Amino acid sequence: MTIMGPHDLDHAVSDAVRALRGVAHLDWSAPAGGLEWSCHHTAVHLAGDLTGFAAQLAGRVTESWLPLRVTAAPDTSPSGVVDLVEASGRLLVAAVHAAGPDVRAWHPAGSAGPDGFAAMGAAETLLHCHDILGGLGATHWRGSERTAALVLERLFPHAPLSTTGDPWDSLLAATGRVDLPDLAPQENWRWYNDPIRGVGVILCEIGPAAAADLHAGGTGGFAWTEDGPAEGTRIGAGMVGLADEVGEYRPGWGPYAIVRARDHRAIGGIGFHGAPDPDGQAEIGYDLVASARRQGHATEALRALAGWAFAQPGLTGLHARVDEDNVASHAVVRRAGFQESGTDDGVVRYRLSPL
Repeated sequence: MTIMGPHDLDHAVSDAVRALRGVAHLDWSAPAGGLEWSCHHTAVHLAGDLTGFAAQLAGRVTESWLPLRVTAAPDTSPSGVVDLVEASGRLLVAAVHAAGPDVRAWHPAGSAGPDGFAAMGAAETLLHCHDILGGLGATHWRGSERTAALVLERLFPHAPLSTTGDPWDSLLAATGRVDLPDLAPQENWRWYNDPIRGVGVILCEIGPAAAADLHAGGTGGFAWTEDGPAEGTRIGAGMVGLADEVGEYRPGWGPYAIVRARDHRAIGGIGFHGAPDPDGQAEIGYDLVASARRQGHATEALRALAGWAFAQPGLTGLHARVDEDNVASHAVVRRAGFQESGTDDGVVRYRLSPL
């Protein structure tokens, strides 16, 4: 599903460059709003991000970040730095335009295609423009609401939306930049390059840092329903830390937050008890908050994650275990295509094989 394209990124770059040129006569040694960097440093950092994204995508780099660094020549004026931002933004626009829909490239937040890199480029551009302008006193500037909405949909499917309905405010809150009356900023925020999308639900991987926060009683960076997260989700998050400590954590094969697509609220957790064993077998489990049960969310999440799993090399079977008296959970796994494979001490085993 393509959400953002080169024209959306081009619009973001044009908006930001226009605004930055309007303050190029000011002293850019001032700190950028909310950051420890100067406005000058922040702009050069932005140019480096955009150039790096373009290089990753154009080079089809799939294993690591290229050893590329962008700097500005000594004594470069603010106007010259804006030129650098504009040129690097146009490079990324060209790379997104040239890449086919099946092209993938590596990023620390997960592999992404051209729409993902367009969204990342737009996010970096709009947010760092906001930072620079804020540091220079131009706090009235607002990025495009349409572009902000696209960035939220593509990269922040887990971020809460402001009740004002303003996507720009929601994006600033999602990245820890503002504190709205109805929406606290996210302290441990991140974006998702490649969330798993199902019918009505989006699965966002819970990495070691977010898992540690969840296990310690935090939110993990998610906006939970009032009755979440469930205890099982916190326990599962704790297992990620243990696996990471002994070197057994494998990205993708841990827990995910189940996010309700219609309101970006986390309603449960789902995931694997570990990476596939030598025979290609893995076990899956899930946990929903009480207010989200009996609405089909667990079934759709299970179908979506199983589909992702069987697209990975080497998986030969998925297993689930359900207590004999858990009628609702039996219905969930059966609707997701699992077949009963045995019973042990009051627990029914289920198995799903690849098609």
